[in-house]
Formats: sequence, structure tokens, C-alpha cells
Amino acid sequence: MSRSKAGIIAFSLIALFLYAFGVDFFDAIWSFPSQRAIPFMVLALVGSGIFITVYLGFPQIKRFWHGVQVTMGIYDDPEDEGDLNHFRALTTALSATVGIGNIAGVAIAIYYGGPGALLWMWITAFFGTTLKFAESTLALRYREMDENGDTAGGPMYTIENGLGIKWRWLAVAFAAFTVICSMATGNAIQSFTVSDQVYSEVSQIVGTSHWLTVKHQLFEWFAVSVQQIINGLLMAVLVGLVIIGGIKRIGKVTGYLAPIMASVYILAALFIIFAHIDKVGEAFGLIFSMAVNPPAMAGGVGGGVLLVMLHGIKRGLYSNEAGQGSAAIAHSTAKTNHPVREGAVAMLGPFIDTIMICTLTGLAIITTGAWQHTEFYVRISVETAEMADQIIASGIYQGKTLMNSSLLTSFAFKEGLSGMISWGDKIITMSILLFALSTAISWSFYGDRASEYLFGERAIFPYRWVYVFFVFLGGIASLDAVWKFGDAALGFMTFPNLVAIVLLSRKLKGMTNDYFAEEHIPYKKR
Repeated sequence: MSRSKAGIIAFSLIALFLYAFGVDFFDAIWSFPSQRAIPFMVLALVGSGIFITVYLGFPQIKRFWHGVQVTMGIYDDPEDEGDLNHFRALTTALSATVGIGNIAGVAIAIYYGGPGALLWMWITAFFGTTLKFAESTLALRYREMDENGDTAGGPMYTIENGLGIKWRWLAVAFAAFTVICSMATGNAIQSFTVSDQVYSEVSQIVGTSHWLTVKHQLFEWFAVSVQQIINGLLMAVLVGLVIIGGIKRIGKVTGYLAPIMASVYILAALFIIFAHIDKVGEAFGLIFSMAVNPPAMAGGVGGGVLLVMLHGIKRGLYSNEAGQGSAAIAHSTAKTNHPVREGAVAMLGPFIDTIMICTLTGLAIITTGAWQHTEFYVRISVETAEMADQIIASGIYQGKTLMNSSLLTSFAFKEGLSGMISWGDKIITMSILLFALSTAISWSFYGDRASEYLFGERAIFPYRWVYVFFVFLGGIASLDAVWKFGDAALGFMTFPNLVAIVLLSRKLKGMTNDYFAEEHIPYKKR
């Protein structure tokens, strides 16, 4: 069966199940087999990460410095095949991962799972680093080059070219969910978070009854304001202006955006942490104690640990995308003839994204006391679940307004920077805009590659216009629906990628051993 026919069947089945069972059917991937057992998705991710880490001999430790050297460009050969140099391939991948997951994702993990969720994000990142190495190495090894010399790579090509044509069905499944995930995780969630943040800022100035901010009830389940429509349109225009230019323009834009946005955010977070240095020790104590022994009220005996673990791993995966396979698409464009070399570069992604930036966000939320404005804090502070449900429904506990997503991080920055400036929350607003814009731009390329794999080059142009339309939809959507569908698509993307990594692990180990057995001479010294 051709890729296009298989793709049509895949999308038809997804639409049928979505119509028949709703988003909850897909979102159940994160709770299967039951709410009282460790989800199979968690076991698959962490288990694969541990297996490949041990099997390859902990490359995230042994080969970390080599990855730094490659990223610095000392081995770059301008004559090598590919679209982007190592640095731009990394920044393109980072632009898709360093974003809302670092601001809103961490806050959501703490809102539902408490400070302990941060430890599970670290664990996901540590073992996910090797998964990122594996998927990116394989993606470059099995990529294809078209007649124009442009690259076409990613787990769908790894599966079909590495495992053989009989595995095409799995490659098609990955590509189909990549397209869907690009519309939700990489697109609508970004636009929604920007719109939500801007709406909040405007509401503080003009109130919620102004013609810009008043919400009009269009349906029983949907209300929207003029401000949200404006937000969605502006995001759609900005993203559209960049992505129409293709991967080389994307690489140029993200090569500038990623370092600038990350630097501003990191400096602000570091100031908050140093200003609350006396509470950092207590913060780490909360992180470790509540990760393995959260109060029983958080979810019952045993259930509390599962709750914390699940939210930490989900948001950790969303933050760095390790094991998901999306970043491998960006890394497959690197200008190199050495797949392992780009795999070493890819390992830096989870370290920068989760170990560094997510940790800074988490510590800012915890040390400033902002985490006391969360559902988790309410549940561990009151006597019964019924009482907690009532308080959460009211949105206020002990005079404190409960806050989720980017609003929680915004509050933490405003409180943390109040001794120096009164507009610390505006840093989050600007960071969200830049992070979300760069993520949406990078994810459009992932969907591009998946669409081309399924339906050929003719599908790219229509896909980009649909993608831009979903940017607008995200700006007027609701939080739960967007995150649920994004999480579901993310989960379904992950399984095919993990299967490919495990089945090709022997070849991967051979490639790794052969590469590091060679002497690596900087390009200028050859």
C-alpha cells in the first residue's frame, strides 16, 4: 500500500474514533491500563530510556563534552550534505522544545502534582537525553535527500528505511500523529498560552467588561472575546510570515530567537533564586520529599506518588520531547556525514531545556511561595477531598487566588522581582510571546516533513495554510481541550519512535562504537 493511501486511512480512523469517543478516548493513553497502576506510557518511556542508556554505556555523561565541541562548529565541513549546521539544527530543535513547556508546562506540573513533579521531570530528562541521542542519530543515518539536495528525515524514515517496508504502517502512524501533534502541541497550545497571557494583561488595565475583553457566549461550551480573536490573528500572521519560507528561513530565525529569549528568561529566573537563596534548600527538600512520599491527601496511599510521577513525566516529555521523535526531524537536517556526531549535539537539548530552564522555573515558583496558589497545595492542606473540590471550584483558598499555567509563573516572577522592578510579570508575557512564536515556527517544519512523507511535496503548501489557521484557533480555544488533545497526540507519536529505537539498538551501538573509535580532527586542522 502506498504512503498516501495509508495516510488517508490513518486520518480517517483517527477522525472516526475522535467523533465516536471524543478526546478522552485518546487522552486515556496516559492512564492505561488503569488509574491505580503505573501507566504503560510511563513504563515505556522510562523503561526505554533506562535500557538504551545502559546499553550504550551512559553516553549523556561520557560524550557530553564532545556534543558541546560539535555544536561549537569545530568539526563543521561546509561540503557535507544537509540543510543546517550543527548549531542551527540544535537551535531549531530547541526552539520547538524551549517554550511553553518551560513556563506553562512546569507550572501545570506543580499545580496538579506539587513540587515533587520537578524530580520526575529531571528523571525523564536524564534518561530522555539518551533517547534524544538515539533517535537523532538514527534519523540522520536513514534520512533521504531529494533531487534538490534537501533533507527528508525523522522517525518515519528511520522506521521504513531502517526496519524495512513491512514496517511502513508504523511509520505512517508516526507521521499521522506528528501532523496532529503539530497542530495541537506545537501550535494551538502555544497560541492559546500567548492569547491567555495577553488577555490577562489587557484585563488588568481595562477590566473584563470592556468591549475588548468581555466574553461572548457563542455556544454553551464556548465563549470568546474580541481581544482573543485579535491575539489569534496576530499570532497566525507572525507564524505564517516565517514558515512560508521553509527550513532555511526557519533556521535563521530560530538561530537568533532561541539564544536571546533563553538568555533573558534565565537571567530573570536566576535573580529571583539568588534573591530567595535562603529558601532554595527548603525548595529542594520539598521537591525530593514530595516526589517519593507526598502527603496522603494528594491522592491516597500510593496514588499520590502516581499523581506526582504522572504529571512530572508528562510535562517533562512535553518540555524536552525526548523519546517523542519530533526533534529528530530537525536534527536530521544537519550538515554532516556522521550520524553519531549530530546525535551528540542532540543530547544537549534535554539538558538545556529541562535540567536548566525548567528547574529555574520550578525553583522560582517554589521559593517565592507561588506554589501555594495551586490545586495540589489545597489538596494536601484540607481534611477531605470533598472540601478540596469545593475550594478548587471557588478558585480561592485562604484569601489566595488559585493560578495555573503561565499565570502561576507570571505571579512568581512578579513576586520574585518585586524588590527590583514592579513589572516582573511582563517578562513572562514577553518570554511567552517569543517562546511560543519560535516553538510554533519549528513545529511547522515537523508537520511539513510528516505531510511530505505521507502525501508528497504537493501536501506541504496546503499543510502550512491549515497550520496557520490552527494558530488562530488556538488563540480562542479552551485550556483543557487543547492540552488533552496535545498530550494524546504526543503519546501516540512516541510509541512508534520507541519501537524503532529498541529494534535498531544493536545497529545504533555499532555506529556509536565505530564513530568514537575514530580520531576526530577539527576541520581547520585537516
